Amino acid sequence: MGFAKILCPIDFSPSSREALRVAARLARDSSAPLVLVHVWEPPRWSSGEIQLAPGVLQDMLDTEDAELQRWKANAQELGAREVGARMLTGVAWDQIVAVASRDPAIDLVVMGTHGRTGIKRVLVGSVAEKVVRHAPCAVLVTRAPADSE
Repeated sequence: MGFAKILCPIDFSPSSREALRVAARLARDSSAPLVLVHVWEPPRWSSGEIQLAPGVLQDMLDTEDAELQRWKANAQELGAREVGARMLTGVAWDQIVAVASRDPAIDLVVMGTHGRTGIKRVLVGSVAEKVVRHAPCAVLVTRAPADSE
């Protein structure tokens, strides 16, 4: 089965590493472009009375963008021919679904899950679950090997 364009959201976790590996292989085998997205969610406490200095926020964003570029290079090393990378800001699941909805060529999202259950899942939520529920295309959810989490 071939794909037209693959979206791979990453959060720099071991589960995202596995998703990147799978997405790069599928992109290589389909000759499909691969789009990596990293969604930066500003710390909740930074929007109230406690504010981070603009320079600190920019340093945080620059660090995350540099990491995203390393992951892009890794996707190319894994065989994906055409790789794009985008930094987004906002609520992760919402931004991922928005990217997939705006680009009709995206026909697959490959993303990792942390596999939280019980109270952790209730408190933290599941980005992967929300993407599966709302994405306009197929979603492949991967999990990192147990020894890497």
